[in-house]
Amino acid sequence: METRTERTRFDPVDLRRRWVQVPAGDPQVAAERIEGLGVDFAAANGRVWETDDFVYLPVVVNLRTGDTISREAVVFALGHDVLVTLQPEVRFAPFDKAVARMRRTPHLAGSPHGVMYALLYALNEAAERVIDYASDALEAMTDEIDMATKGVDENGRDIGVMDMQDTIARMNEAEEIVSRSQESQLLLARAARYLRAETAASEVELGKLIDILIADIDGVKEHASFEHDKVRYLQQSIMTSLDVKQNQIVKVFTIITAVFLPPTLIATFYGMNFTWMPELEWEHGFLVTTLLTLVAALIPLAYIKRKGWLR
Repeated sequence: METRTERTRFDPVDLRRRWVQVPAGDPQVAAERIEGLGVDFAAANGRVWETDDFVYLPVVVNLRTGDTISREAVVFALGHDVLVTLQPEVRFAPFDKAVARMRRTPHLAGSPHGVMYALLYALNEAAERVIDYASDALEAMTDEIDMATKGVDENGRDIGVMDMQDTIARMNEAEEIVSRSQESQLLLARAARYLRAETAASEVELGKLIDILIADIDGVKEHASFEHDKVRYLQQSIMTSLDVKQNQIVKVFTIITAVFLPPTLIATFYGMNFTWMPELEWEHGFLVTTLLTLVAALIPLAYIKRKGWLR
C-alpha cells in the first residue's frame, strides 16, 4: 500500500523531466532548454507539423486579466517521452492551474500526454472565463439596449446615434472577443484530437479524460457561438431602431416641407415686381390671399393624413 502511494505521489522533478517550458520572448533561455531534445519550433513555423519524434500543435488562447482581454500563442511539441511548450513566459498563468490539477491527480504528470491534457484543460477553462466575461458585459448593457430599442431614455427623451455610440462600441468589442474565442476553440479542439490520436490505447483512463475534454471544448465553442449570435442580434436590433428613428425624423421634415411649399410658392408670386396686380386694389384682397395660402397648406396636409403618413 505504501509503494502504491509513493508511485502516485506528485513529483515536481519528474514533471520537469516530462514537461519543458520554453519562453518565446527569451531566445537564449529557449535555446538552452531545448538543447539536445531535437525540437525545432522555427521549422514548425506556427503550423501543425509532424516529425519522427514530435508533433507540433499551435494554439491561440484568449486570457482575461481583470477587465483586459489578451491574446497569446502557445505551441506544443508532443514527443514520446517529453512535452515541450513554447509559451509567452516561463510563468504562464493558465499553466499554474494545470500544475495544481496535476498535484490533485498525480497520474497525469506521469506521461507527456497526461501533462498536455492538463494544460489543454486549463486553457479551455481560461477561454470559458473570457466568454463569460463577454456575456456579463452584454448583460450589463441590457438597460441601454432596451432604451435603444424603445427609442427613448429614462427621461422620455429621444435617443439618437450619438447617444448610443459608447454602447455600440462596447458591443463591437464583445463581438470581437467571442469571434476570437470561436477561433481559439477550433485550435484547442484540433490539438485535443491530435493528443487523443497520439495517446496509447493502453492508457484507457487518460483516453476517456481526453474524450471528455474534447466534448468540453466543443461545448465552450457552442457557448461562444451562442454569444456571437446574441451580440449580432442585439447590434442589428439597435441599428434597426436607430434607422427607424432617423427615418421618422426625415419624414417629419418631409411633411413640413410639403405643407409649407404651396404657401411659399404663393408668397413668391407676390414678391415679384409686377407693374399692376389687380387683387392689390380689392377691398378684401389681403383676406382672400391669406385664405388661399391657408387652403394651399391644408390640401397637402389632408392628403398626407389620408395616406396615413403621419403615423
